[in-house]
Amino acid sequence: MPLADVNGIKLFYERSGSGYPVVFCHEFAGDYRSWDLQVGYFSRKYETITYSARGYHPSDVPEAAEEYSQQQSVDDLKELMKVLGIPKAHIVGLSMGGNVALNFGIANPHMASSLVIAGTGTGSDEAVVFKERVLAMADGMRENGMDFMASYVSGPARVQLQNKSPKAYELFTSQFMEHSPVGSANTFEGVLSKRPPIFELESELGSITIPTLIMTGDEDDPCINPSLFMKKHISTSGLVVFPRSGHAINLEDPDLFNGAISEFLGLVERGRWQTRDFGEGTGSLT
Repeated sequence: MPLADVNGIKLFYERSGSGYPVVFCHEFAGDYRSWDLQVGYFSRKYETITYSARGYHPSDVPEAAEEYSQQQSVDDLKELMKVLGIPKAHIVGLSMGGNVALNFGIANPHMASSLVIAGTGTGSDEAVVFKERVLAMADGMRENGMDFMASYVSGPARVQLQNKSPKAYELFTSQFMEHSPVGSANTFEGVLSKRPPIFELESELGSITIPTLIMTGDEDDPCINPSLFMKKHISTSGLVVFPRSGHAINLEDPDLFNGAISEFLGLVERGRWQTRDFGEGTGSLT
């Protein structure tokens, strides 16, 4: 089993294919397996790296919530890349992993050739309410295990996967319920409840010069405004909105998801993804 010594713990990872590296960062409800549909596609041309974050088996599950934070997640990714001998890569993240990718790009721009930030920003619109809900769910997982989260996977931004592909939804749900309640609760408390809302990162977003692709489903309501905000403030960004799609767009619409990223990476690699051009005119006429 491939395990990397990273910041005092062991992280499980998988490498597939060969070529320029693409690193995938998973969402809260996922793990390294969440990216199977992407690994199968991108490993034909790239070296793909997936991993389970701290708190997610087969990686180590620290018992103390103090060992979890968004900054720690960014540092874990940085150290993992160093251990694997990867000086620079395309970084792809979804949801919690999208926050990791975004903040990794802010903190370590020299290590990211591009950023893909998908389904990112939940909790930014209602930060106080979101924090209260997250902490309550963390307590529920500690007291009752992952069974407490049964309703989490059938929420208004999750049912789209169930409706589009019951089999994929069943697999997603079964893998989620296998997660460690300790690791999941600590992730909720240490990472999600304390990370800054996207709207508080305006200056940091403005500093990004790395080619960036923002992706969201049009029915993933908590991520729409944050996605628009990122698009406005990252001058090197583009925005893709998937129709009739929820949160787990990599599972719901893998062909659209993979195709959009593939086109983006191709443009980046050919030097065709530039800073936004505002033109020289005075505006548009209708």
